[in-house]
This record gives sequence, C-alpha cells and structure tokens, in this order.
Amino acid sequence: MKLPTLEELLKSGVHFGHQTSKRYPKANSYIHTQRNGVHIIDLQKTVKGLEEAIAFVDKTVKAGGVILFVGSKKQAKNIVKEAAVGCNMPYIIGRWLGGTFTNFENIVKLTRKLEKLEREEEDGTWEMYTKKEQVTFKKELDKLMDNVGGIKNMKTLPKAVFVVDLKKEATAVSEANKMGIPVIALVDTNVNPELAAYPIPANDDAIKSIEIITNMIAEAVRNARSL
Repeated sequence: MKLPTLEELLKSGVHFGHQTSKRYPKANSYIHTQRNGVHIIDLQKTVKGLEEAIAFVDKTVKAGGVILFVGSKKQAKNIVKEAAVGCNMPYIIGRWLGGTFTNFENIVKLTRKLEKLEREEEDGTWEMYTKKEQVTFKKELDKLMDNVGGIKNMKTLPKAVFVVDLKKEATAVSEANKMGIPVIALVDTNVNPELAAYPIPANDDAIKSIEIITNMIAEAVRNARSL
C-alpha cells in the first residue's frame, strides 16, 4: 500500500507536537526541532513508524487476528468509529470499562446482555411489559450500546489494539500491556513512546492528523483481508 508523502503529512499537521515544556524525555528521539515553543516531530520517523505498524497489522490480520480501535477523545470518536466499521474491526469510543482486557469474561457477559435486549426489542418481547418497564429496558440497552456496542462481536481478546492518544487511553494501554496485547499508537511529544509496541510519532490532537494515521491502519486491515 502507498504511504502518505511527507507533504501530505505536513498538510495534515502531523508534525506539530506539544509545547516544549510538556516534552516527555523519551520522546527526544523523534523530535526534529522546536518552533515558537512547540516541538516539531520528525516526519521521517513518522513514516518509519507507519511502515512498521502496517507490516504488523498485515501479519496480524492475515493470521486471523482482531485489532481493536480505541479513541474516546472528542475529535477522534467519529474518525475511529468510521475507520473501524469500514474495515470490520471492533472499536471503543466511549468510556473504557475497567477490566475490558483483564476481566474480559465480564465484558462478554455485557455484550450478551446487549444482544439479548436488542433481540427482544426486535421480536416484540418488550410489548408484553408495561410502558415503564419498556423505558427501563431502553435505557439499559442505550447504556450498553454506549459501553460495549462497538465490541459486541469481539468474543475473544484482540491480538492488538490501535490507540489514538496514549495519555487519554491510559487505562486501556495499561491493561493491554499487562495482558501482552501489542499497542499500536499515535505518539505525541508529551507521552512515553515505550508504552506502545508500534509507536507512530504524530500529532494526536489535530483532526486531520488523527484521520490520516487512523485511516492508514484501517486500509492496512482491508488490504490484508483482500489478499
């Protein structure tokens, strides 16, 4: 697959890091320079990180592995959901439920409950109950949809997790590392790149930056499945 050019990455603002005062020491290796108090990411390192991540995604998907897409920050939610749905992978864009990886059997129970409620709403079972009870069912269904709707078909732990923001998704990243699930992530200048097995140095705040990197990972999934 064709990687984005340095010019395309520049246009998407991938090179803009955080203020120099927020630099994480281990981020030095992919900082190119600083401009007006803001660190500038070395885009050649971004391309290298993308190449390695894409090669890993290709290998993982060809082996039948599932990759979970995670992005709960406001500017990432829609991008992550659309990318995951577009490549038929699970996603979490709401609050991370503690134990999603480390206590996975409980999450599976929640997804089964969601499926049961959806089935009963669809087949008319709810009509046997009072309006008040139906409202209660609907609230429960909506809450479960928000929490586990994107992973209701994920019956086993994923083989990898793609994360937009290591800091925002700290619990997810911690659980993934604890369970030995490789993390692929956009890595900005204010986070520890060692938390990701496949770090992609990139601006994790700008919509266009999140979009170009996330869509590349989704495209790698689709390409691996079509071969």
